[in-house]
Amino acid sequence: MKIPELKLGDLKVRIPIIQGGMGVGISLSGLAAAVANEGGIGVIASAMIGMSEPDIFDNSREANGRALRREIRKARELTDGILGINIMGALTNYEDIVKLAIGEGIDIIFSGAGLPLDLPSYLQKGVKTKLFPIVSSGRAARIICRKWESKYNYLPDAFVVEGPMAGGHLGFKPEQLDDPAFALENLVPEVIEAIRPFEEKSGKSIKVIAAGGVYTGEDIFKYLEMGAAGVQMGTRFVATHECDADIRFKQSYIKATEDDLVIIKSPVGLPGRAIKGKFLDDVNSGKRKPFKCPYQCVSTCNYQESPYCIAFALISAKKGNLNSGFAFAGSNAYRVEEIMSVKELIGTLIDEYESSSASDILSKKVCVK
Repeated sequence: MKIPELKLGDLKVRIPIIQGGMGVGISLSGLAAAVANEGGIGVIASAMIGMSEPDIFDNSREANGRALRREIRKARELTDGILGINIMGALTNYEDIVKLAIGEGIDIIFSGAGLPLDLPSYLQKGVKTKLFPIVSSGRAARIICRKWESKYNYLPDAFVVEGPMAGGHLGFKPEQLDDPAFALENLVPEVIEAIRPFEEKSGKSIKVIAAGGVYTGEDIFKYLEMGAAGVQMGTRFVATHECDADIRFKQSYIKATEDDLVIIKSPVGLPGRAIKGKFLDDVNSGKRKPFKCPYQCVSTCNYQESPYCIAFALISAKKGNLNSGFAFAGSNAYRVEEIMSVKELIGTLIDEYESSSASDILSKKVCVK
């Protein structure tokens, strides 16, 4: 069976694969455009996107806005495909970034790290930007639907349901990460059921996108069979030539073992999954001291007590300086064996999907006989 399209109102996505928005600077115009050109949805991460601007310390809001506008326009020059922006709800410049992205005609806004309860308020008449909240429970999906419906007469175009195997900051308590009750296989049906009454009442189809630990075409087939309309993948796209990170960042995935993937307590107040190394070892041994905040980028960051600046650490890692920072990664990062092109990766995923689909059809025929 051929891999199905992902239909989002007036948008038709040829391949139901969304490339996760990975900050800081891991997914910019280069990676996003490459994914969009292959028929998926390419996503630019907005967090600290102005990291290389000369005035980032003194004028961070304008620096980040300038850089985001440039990356969106650069991506548009490289592709006619579908592009999204990932905007963390905890960003101090959240409103600026949302308005700028909509003004630039971005196709989709992905918003997590907090419930984006007022996101539809930024949409003006005639705007076609789709809104995809990122959630980790059916309860969160219900809260968003009720709020948006009652206040804005608007429902999400899709939910990205992110499970505990994802990389980066996680929307779970540490003790929930290994609890089977919170596995993505349970969260996807839970969210589908949670939003069903809103779909039936409004007549609008709200898509569910499975994220966090999706690694192979077989995984894609599994979640689509479960009722998801598509998947979001981050880790696989790091190990591509088009990924915007330094080669040393990509190689850290190839070198990583399963034991190298650890859960850390981030300064922003959430657990996160990362690849351990010298920097995190220094943090754990107390060699890093409380850090003065130079960016003030995330509202939930407890920089007065943190031994390091999360933005500085992630910027350093993006540039390949892993002695001064660390790489966020999904739980399957240790499975990465080589760097390939986005075209090769998506081709592999499609082949694996179709093989799994064919095997499933064959097994069902055997069962019927």
